[in-house]
Amino acid sequence: MIRSRKYGISFLLLLLLSPLAGSAQSSKVGNLQSYENDWLHFGFLLGVNSTNFIAEPIADFYKFDTLKSIVSRPEPGFNLGIIAEVKTGEFFRLRFLPDLSFAQRDLTYHINGKVQNYDFVKKVESTFLNFPLELKLRSNRVGGNFGGYLLAGIKYTYDLASNKDVDNNSLDPSKQVIKLKKSDWSYTGGAGIEFFLPYFKFAVELKASFGLKNVLINDNTLFSNSLEKLNSKVVLICFTFEG
Repeated sequence: MIRSRKYGISFLLLLLLSPLAGSAQSSKVGNLQSYENDWLHFGFLLGVNSTNFIAEPIADFYKFDTLKSIVSRPEPGFNLGIIAEVKTGEFFRLRFLPDLSFAQRDLTYHINGKVQNYDFVKKVESTFLNFPLELKLRSNRVGGNFGGYLLAGIKYTYDLASNKDVDNNSLDPSKQVIKLKKSDWSYTGGAGIEFFLPYFKFAVELKASFGLKNVLINDNTLFSNSLEKLNSKVVLICFTFEG
């Protein structure tokens, strides 16, 4: 237990402090020896996402006699994209990672009926084009073949599957949809570990993004009138391959 705790503390210090201490660089030579000297790299990414809403009910939510609660639940989705990374300093990289992602969120409206309680489950499916721009702060290599990094950035998202033009007023409540705006902006942050293999660099990273815009379109239905706003929230586990 003591040994594993020491390893955990050592990795955290490596991730956060080694970019600030050039003398701490490992002397062992590993794979892809000239990789850090190149100013531009390309690659691709595969990811698994958990996309959800941060749902804020209206202030006077109590006015809805039968609607008791609204719960948002994520469903797993996936991402596929490309990577362009530019060297901007010894420890800094600027990355552009456009990707296509498929996501689903379920909004459950709990209704107290006269005879029995029931739920309206509104499935919100999206196909996103994401355009993230990230700043990467990387560590020195450890043992010659792996290192860690931190990420921060901003992302523009466009929903190809937006249902903003659906006319809910002509539909039965069970068939009405949650209408969302097509575009959104988010801020992102995360961390990763990269492995230098003989022919390419492989990395695993964990990122989260939080929407800056209210994406809800209020169209005077029970499902939109009961909400003040909806903001996006995404957690992404990403696997990257760069040459």
